[in-house]
Parts: sequence; structure tokens; C-alpha cells
Amino acid sequence: MNKTTKCIAAGLGLAQLVLMGSQTKAQEVQSLNEVVIAATKNDQKQAQTGKVVSIITREELERSAGRNLAELLNQQAGINVVGAGSNYGKDKSVFLRGAGSAYAVILVDGIPVTDPSGTGGAFDLRMFAIDQIDHIEILRGGQSTLYGSDAVAGVINIITKKTGTKGNNVYGVASAGSYNSYKGTIGLSSKVDAFTYNVSYSHFKTDGISEAANPVGNTQVFDKDGVKQDALNANFSLQLDKRLSINPFLRYFYGKFNYDAGPFADANNTSTVKHFNGGLNAQYQLDKGKITLNYSYENTGRVYKSSFPGQYQGRMNLVDLFYNQNLGEKVNLLVGLDNRSTDVTYYGNVLKRPNTNLFSTYGSLFLHDLSIFNLEVGGRYNKHNKYGENYTYAVTPSLNIIKEVKLFGTVSSAFRAPTLDMLFGQYGANLNLKPEKATNYEAGASFNFLNEKISLRAVAFKRDMTDAIIYGATGYVNQDKQKDRGFEIEPGVTFSKFTVKGYYAYVEGKQTSGNTVTDFLLRRPKNTYGINAGVQATNELYLSANYKFTGQRVDSDFSTYPSVNKMLGSYKLLDFYAEYALAKKRIKIFADLKNLTDEKYTEIIGYSTMGFNMNAGVSFNFK
Repeated sequence: MNKTTKCIAAGLGLAQLVLMGSQTKAQEVQSLNEVVIAATKNDQKQAQTGKVVSIITREELERSAGRNLAELLNQQAGINVVGAGSNYGKDKSVFLRGAGSAYAVILVDGIPVTDPSGTGGAFDLRMFAIDQIDHIEILRGGQSTLYGSDAVAGVINIITKKTGTKGNNVYGVASAGSYNSYKGTIGLSSKVDAFTYNVSYSHFKTDGISEAANPVGNTQVFDKDGVKQDALNANFSLQLDKRLSINPFLRYFYGKFNYDAGPFADANNTSTVKHFNGGLNAQYQLDKGKITLNYSYENTGRVYKSSFPGQYQGRMNLVDLFYNQNLGEKVNLLVGLDNRSTDVTYYGNVLKRPNTNLFSTYGSLFLHDLSIFNLEVGGRYNKHNKYGENYTYAVTPSLNIIKEVKLFGTVSSAFRAPTLDMLFGQYGANLNLKPEKATNYEAGASFNFLNEKISLRAVAFKRDMTDAIIYGATGYVNQDKQKDRGFEIEPGVTFSKFTVKGYYAYVEGKQTSGNTVTDFLLRRPKNTYGINAGVQATNELYLSANYKFTGQRVDSDFSTYPSVNKMLGSYKLLDFYAEYALAKKRIKIFADLKNLTDEKYTEIIGYSTMGFNMNAGVSFNFK
């Protein structure tokens, strides 16, 4: 029995002993089928949709105060966040179901967020403090019919804290840990007549570790690369009458990151990020439906100080207006329009501010609880001011065979529009690029027994991509084809005060680039699996252990020219969490221990990963 296996066995054995010795009552478990999914834009229960949905609950987030958003997402089935185990300031790339790092849309309260100032345009996970999140919805599979460009592999919807109650509610977190790390969050929420608000501020600082790995045999000591960041999140709601509500929001992020010169190369570089996001959500309730307006403005500025300095500023204006209508007790209609205007400023010898506009109309029909049958069908039309028109569709049937058994499937198309950097950037720009296109297929079954104390979901998927954009010899071109397939199995058991959730995810892909065919996905493992075991040992004490295995995968060594592909070894991470509640659970003391076995592994060639590390602190919530 190896060291990791012994630690897992010991942790689970301890949890069982605590469980057997405890005489307290079990906590009530909320039925998953009663959870409403906001990201479908139709407020559906899980039992009414065939979409593959996972919910990271408020309770799970409250027990993740020692983590960041990248680390939490990295523990979910089918998701690998490359950079989650690297230095805090290293960029984090979300790979969902084997798709590339910019093929999953991040939503905040149902509104897409992006970053036109960065290469690829993907939202920067480092910019959101986990203590400001209420819960997270993850929709797997192509979601372009609802959310347009980039929703090729799925959607991650971050729901922020909003609810205010009468009187003042003060909450927060304070913690400290390895690498001279400190984090603090303070929030205030309240309700006064028809007005509610929730305002929170988070600060994080760490000395970190060296971003670049020190090559074998090198005697030079690499310096640490620290991070300093501040985040403000504010949500307001005004109920003007029984039908109309207006909900403004604003968010501000400032981050300063030290970074190195690349793989195995130390340097004293810095990047500064300033991000502002403001807008509103407005809803007007009708007798048998509602009208929803979402408006969002984002402005992100980045300044890089290094031997290759740069300054960029990206902006996006988004308007999403949609209408829900109940056509009966079992039929719902959704129609909407969406307009996104993005631009970026390149500061240099020649100041440039290129822009694009993407206009869309979309519609979906939802039929639910027709005996045992549910169906969703929808389509989207897109008009881009550079490449022209394209369309997407989605068909999602499901069968509730009995209360405990559901069969489901989806056939859908998705796309990714070329980014501003690809169309107008300083290197290899190509105005003739077409959108990348994907066709997705998935089918599966879910089982829930003993009032959802035992659950199992199994789903297989296949994705075919065409016109994938690569950086070729002459710059960006539509050339690659990629075929991915895989499956996910997610079992769960809740017994008294003991909960175990697990998953196994498999993905493989074949990529065709010109006349070259490769049968691997760069930085994406074929095999991942994990397990989380938790026990409410007493009314006050909660303990949990989390284990994740990441299989072998291919990376490219960009420290050489030309770069050389290498196979990276698998690795295993074991974490432990404990919290103790005081003052009627208004105060919780917690400790989060990560990489307990001090596993030595490579996540990205040429970059460091964190060994055993921990942080501990206190969270509070006073009403």
C-alpha cells in the first residue's frame, strides 16, 4: 500500500469512526430535482431538463474559504483548470470536456463576461473572489443557442451573493497560510422596504513561489513571484412595484502579478490588471410570463512591464433582452435578442482601436412533464460585422422513466467567433477568418434512490469541430479539425452524516492540422477521477477529504525551438478540510490543507507547482 493510499484509507477510516460515535441528527438534504437552474433562461428544475447540469452549492462554497475559484472548478467532473496548482499569479486555463481553454463561457449572474484585452478573450478566473459567490451552475455541452459565441463545451454560471434581509447582515472571512499568504473579505447586506443591497470587498496578498521551475543543475536561486489583488462586488435591487424590479450591479478588480520570462526562465516582470464591470438586470412580470433585460459594460486594462512590454485595454458592451411566455402549464416559449460590441486599444508606436459587433436573435420551446417526456428545441441566428452570418441549433429530449430514473440526450451545434487579437492583432492578424464550428452529441442516464441518498449519473459525449483557428506559418488561419469523445460517471452516497461524491472522466481527441494528424489533446489528460468524502462529526465539527487523480498528458516544451512534445506523468492530490462552528454557527474556524502528501509533479513544462500548503482562518455571519 503506497503513501497516498494509506492517507486516503486513514482519512476515510477516521470519518467512519466519528460518524459511528456521533449521536447528532442528520442534516436535511435538499432535493436536487427541486433546484432551479437559472442558466437555462427558463428557470427549470433539474427533473425537467435533459441538459447535463452540476451545482456547486452555497454550502460547498462556504467550505471552500481556503481555496480560489480555479482550485474549486478543478475538482469538478470533466473540468481541468491548467494552472490551478501553479503559482497563484499564473494564468488559469479552463479545459472543459477536452475542448480548448477558450471554449467555455463564463457567466456572472447569467450575463457573459469576457476580456478582449487578453489573447483569446477568455475571462480571467483570478479576478473573482470565491467569498463573493453564492453558488455555481455548470452546464456541459454546446450552449451557443442560448449564449452565443464560445459556448462550445459548456457554460459556467457564477451566481453572486445578493439576498438581503431586514436589519444589517455582516459577513466575512479572514485567513492566513503558506507562502506568507493573507486573505480578507468583509460584506454587508440589508433590506429596507423595497430596496436591498449586498456589498463586499476582498483583499488577497501572497509572496507565492517562483512561477518558473528551476532547471536541474542550475545553481541560481529563482525569486518568488507575489500577487496582490483587491475586488469589490456590489449588487442592488429595487422592487418598484409588484411586477417591475431593477437590479444594478458593479464590480471592480485590481491585481498586480509578478511573473517570470517563460519556462525555466527567471525574471522580475510585473503585470497590472484593472477591471470594471457595471450594468443592470431588470425584470417585468406578466400574468403568464416575464420580460428580462440584461445590460453589461466591461472595461479591462492590462500593463506588462518586462523585456517585451505592452499595454492593452479591452471593452465590451452587451445587451440581452428576452421574453418568457407560458403557453400552458407544460409549454414555455423563450425568444430573445443579443448584441455584443467589443473593442481593444493597442498602445504602441501606432495607436489602434479595432472593434467588432455580433448581433443575435434566438428562440427556444420547452415542453415538460408530458407524461414522462420533456423536450427543448431552439435555434440562434448570428450576424457578425466581419465574417457575416451563421446559425446554431439545439434539441434536448429527456424521459423520466420513473421518479428515480431519467434518460436524456442532446444534439446541438456551437461556434466560436474569431477574437479581436486574431482579426486585428499585432502578430498574424487575418480579417478573412471564419467562425470555428462544432457539432455536439451526448446521451446518458441518471439514477436517484432512497430520496436521493444514492445517485449516479453517466453520460457519453462526442464533439466534431471544423474550421478551428490556429497560428500557422503566415499567421492565423482556419485549418484544424478536431474530433473529441468521452464519458463521465458521477456516483454519490449520503448516509446519515456521511457524504461521498465521486467522478471518473475520460476524454480522447484526434486533431487534423493540414496533412498532420495527432491523437492527443495538448495539456488535457485522457483520465481523471476524484472523490470527496465529508462527515458532519458533531453539530459543530465538519471534516472532509478530497482526492484527485490526473492522468498522463502531452505538453510542449516551449523553452526549446522548435518546441518538443513531451509526455507528462500522472499525479495525485489529496486535500483535507476541517471547520468548527461557534456562537450558533455565526462563527466558523477552518483549516484547509492541500497536497497533503507533498506530491512532486509538473502541470506545465517549465513552471513550478505548489507542494504541501495550507491556510487557516475564521469566517463569520452576523444578523
